[in-house]
Amino acid sequence: MKRLFQTLLAAIGVLGVAVVAAVVYVTTFLDPEDFKPRLVEVVREQSGLELSLDGPLTWSFYPRLGVSVEQAEGRLPEQSTDEPPFLAFSRAEVSLAFAPLLRGEIAIEGLTLDGMQLRLIRDEEGRGNWETLMQRLDERREGAESALAPASAGPSLEGSNLAVALNIASVQVRNGAARYRDLAAGTEWLLEELNLSGTNVNPQRAFPFRSSFRLKSYPSLDWRELERGPTLASDISLEGRMRLALAERRYVLEGLKLTTASDLANIEGRQQLDLSGQQLTLDLSQQRLQLQEGRLEAGLHHPSLGESPVPLVLAMALDADLSENTAQLRDMQLTGPDDLRLSGHLNLAGLDRSPTYSGQVSLAPFSLRPWLSRLGKMPSMAGPQALSDVALTSPVRGNLERIELAGLTMVLDGSTFTGRLSTAFDGSLLDFELQGDRLDLDSYLPPAEPVDQSAVRHGFLGIGKAHADDTAALVPAEWLSQLTLAGVLELAQLRLSGLDFTEVGLALSGSNGQQRLERFGSVFYDGELSASGALDLTREPIRWQLNPQLSRVRLEPLLQALGDDDSPAPLRGRLTLAGELESRTNSWPTLKRNLNGRMHGHIDEGAVLDVNVSQELCSLAALAEGRETSRDWSSDTRFERAEASLRITDGIARSEDILVTIPGIELGGVGELDLGSERFDLRAAARFVDGADAACPVNPRLERVPLPVRCSGELSGDSGEWCRFDREAFQATLAELLRDEVSQRAGDELERRLERPLEQLEERLGEGASRELRDAVRGLFN
Repeated sequence: MKRLFQTLLAAIGVLGVAVVAAVVYVTTFLDPEDFKPRLVEVVREQSGLELSLDGPLTWSFYPRLGVSVEQAEGRLPEQSTDEPPFLAFSRAEVSLAFAPLLRGEIAIEGLTLDGMQLRLIRDEEGRGNWETLMQRLDERREGAESALAPASAGPSLEGSNLAVALNIASVQVRNGAARYRDLAAGTEWLLEELNLSGTNVNPQRAFPFRSSFRLKSYPSLDWRELERGPTLASDISLEGRMRLALAERRYVLEGLKLTTASDLANIEGRQQLDLSGQQLTLDLSQQRLQLQEGRLEAGLHHPSLGESPVPLVLAMALDADLSENTAQLRDMQLTGPDDLRLSGHLNLAGLDRSPTYSGQVSLAPFSLRPWLSRLGKMPSMAGPQALSDVALTSPVRGNLERIELAGLTMVLDGSTFTGRLSTAFDGSLLDFELQGDRLDLDSYLPPAEPVDQSAVRHGFLGIGKAHADDTAALVPAEWLSQLTLAGVLELAQLRLSGLDFTEVGLALSGSNGQQRLERFGSVFYDGELSASGALDLTREPIRWQLNPQLSRVRLEPLLQALGDDDSPAPLRGRLTLAGELESRTNSWPTLKRNLNGRMHGHIDEGAVLDVNVSQELCSLAALAEGRETSRDWSSDTRFERAEASLRITDGIARSEDILVTIPGIELGGVGELDLGSERFDLRAAARFVDGADAACPVNPRLERVPLPVRCSGELSGDSGEWCRFDREAFQATLAELLRDEVSQRAGDELERRLERPLEQLEERLGEGASRELRDAVRGLFN
């Protein structure tokens, strides 16, 4: 045993001396500088790069055997020596392990590359300076190894029994950088602090891999001269287990973990983005990239989103064709807070220049309210549950500037819409063609502030309900001035300002600050409503133009809908109205003050409810002539026709031809309404007219005697105080007609007979009317 032990020690000693002798021989008698010409020639032949080795090429034998080179540069064939090199590094080293040498194997202990610099440029025609290099490397890939072998192996390696073990203990790239300039797009990208490491690198099995770098993006090529910061600065790390199938040119990264933390210009807070996947495969022979069971987790940070980042998770699978610059995202599932769930698939194209996408998306029902609140965009709406139930499904297509939902089916708070919708991400385009079953637009308008009920009831067609804040802008003028608009909307039912519209059709268009209401049509309370108009946002202040038309609209349900109580409407009939209106500014009060135009309308089949003007006037006429009426009267005042025309000037509407015809009676008048202050003044008078359909027989003298009424006040005031008997006008008329025809006795008798009708008139016209009329009658006979 002792002899065997001594023999083994001697053998080991002899072997050690042989190894040391070999190292001494290599490092002493072989000059690494002799390899430089051969290395430069091989690199030129295989890649076309002009390699310049300015630093020394040296051997090392402690603590490991290896060779290193410093200060190397590689230029493209067309580059001059005055230009920065395409590729450069400060130091590269290859080291061998001692132990495998004792077994007759060459095992690479480590590969190290320090201070790598890579400069990539895409010219104005879109051609990259690296394309010729990559093409040549691909053509000469198989011959590169054999070309380098004679020079690298040395005279003692060829024909020897040494075997090369392709198992590199450590590969490291330290402090690398890359620069990419796109002259066509005028942008520049910088990759800095690149560090890459791999251990036990082996083409037969997976090995640990790790990389980290900092990525910056600049929007212009002169950012250095202008001292501008990057629009994007991101710290990126990548790790996993790499499998290299070099012969098949296929590279697999298992257990992928990609982490990014980015700073964006003009946005506070870092954006966190993490990508993980079961397996990422890059197959260069097939030019395909595949990701299985990918999971993208994002933490969006923005001041408008609150102090905490908003977490989003996207699960998907990726299959990309690198030769065609296309990709497929399958089994997409985007989830987030507040029940956000978006699923579907996308086909991507043009990834190298102008990316486009198409596919299918589905949004599960969720509430949009917390998302709008989080973004600070939640409007004040009358409906407490508005936007709380939103869902959609549609084919989708678009690019980085716009998106189109070509076959949209959307549910919005119980309403269903179908059609198509296209919009630009910057808000400059809106194109839609939608059909819906119903829409309660009042739920999405600002809530009405508590006001006096009479003011609401008598608001101008109820518009006051929709404008709680009179000083607020009516429309977003800045957005509309930049908007290109083309829209068609068809609705079975629409509710707006408490009014009901059916069979609604709407068409909009516009561009360059000119927006148009091409048409609006609707069945409206058993009649028809139509309108066209325009909005000119190129002028200051903005200009409005509207042409409304009503045709045989039933007044009774319309007036009842405009009121806020359950009291019956005072009028019935069918209203026909048409006009041309224009105004300017963007707030409700000034819009009313600047209103100009004209309107003309009439009421057919009309009646004033719960009062009979014919009965009152005929009873008064009979008593004045010493008789009584025995006719049965209707409870309403039916009139044959009511018509008027309006001319509106600077917010003041005037009419000189108000006319209401009742059988045997005419009611005519003039009036004025200030839309700004809502003050009005109406002077009207009823008189008997001779005809076959007279309400009652009267003395011809009474046909010339009007019953004057004056109505004035404010629309927001008490309607019970609006109208009163016009004593002065009535007294002047009667005095002119009867002063010389009756005596004091006749006057007293007439006053006695008028006692009861005057009490009835007081009930109709207001307190004090009978006293004024009695005084007027007394004055006729004095």
